[in-house]
Amino acid sequence: MEKNYLSSQGAPNEPCTPATFQRVANRVSVVSIVGNLILSIFKFLAGIIAHSGAMISDAVHSASDVFSSFIVIIGVRLSSKASDKEHPYGHERIECVAAIVLSVVLLFTGLTIGYNAVQNIVSGDYSELTVPGVLALIAAVVSIVTKEAMFWYTKINAKRIDSTSLMANAWHHRSDALSSVGALIGIGGARMGYPILDSIASLGICFFIAKAAYDIFMDAIDKMVDHSCDEATQTQLYNCVESEDGVLTVDYLNTRIFGNRIYVDVEIGANGNMPLKETHKIAQRVHDSVEKHFPKVKHIMVHVNPIDTLEDTAV
Repeated sequence: MEKNYLSSQGAPNEPCTPATFQRVANRVSVVSIVGNLILSIFKFLAGIIAHSGAMISDAVHSASDVFSSFIVIIGVRLSSKASDKEHPYGHERIECVAAIVLSVVLLFTGLTIGYNAVQNIVSGDYSELTVPGVLALIAAVVSIVTKEAMFWYTKINAKRIDSTSLMANAWHHRSDALSSVGALIGIGGARMGYPILDSIASLGICFFIAKAAYDIFMDAIDKMVDHSCDEATQTQLYNCVESEDGVLTVDYLNTRIFGNRIYVDVEIGANGNMPLKETHKIAQRVHDSVEKHFPKVKHIMVHVNPIDTLEDTAV
């Protein structure tokens, strides 16, 4: 029975080709753009009609997601380009740059919400705040449901193709949903005579958004600086190499993450008395086996060290 080295980490059975990667990312981004445009217009009109400043601010937040989706489309398009003379290792890291830009936008959005909330809280003057209408409450509920659905839709597809920028956009949807929760609490509190609840809820949302931005930023940075794979993946790679016929030892194995792909360098020990063609076949089997069982591996370099006798393997 053929071993499945990826079962423990839930990796896809088939590799995600650049065409599939770009198609899925673009489809999700287009859905996000259309959905956010419709939602932004609806919330903006509801905020004006129902006299809700919180809902108008929430509409602007949703509009920022349109900008994020365009960044994802550009980043994915550029990162999916084939290798060329100037970029022999490909362009996958461009998507990490897009994710970093999105994390900064997300952080700025969260800090803006937090800053405005703190200003309202420390001012102590709530007499000029108008009581919003019922339409603002309805708009907040619609926004929460819609943005949460968009979050899960984007997150599932981001995991499917292992897209950092798409995952960043998913959390941007979640931040918008949390913003709408704050708006709902604030609008409801204002209608009950407690307008300060809007600002308190917004301040709490700020921390959730900042945490999501930090996680996205650090994940993108790890992929930009040749971070190694996690220990479980490296162990699975080691076992895959070691199990090939003709491999007597695994002397060295190193990995580096390049965007959403993996590069592997490995040194194996083989019988030094074998002809060069035979040892080359062993190295080729190792190469093919790793790329077959680990779809995220873009390339593996195999070096063969000669071992004169079988007894030497115990040294």
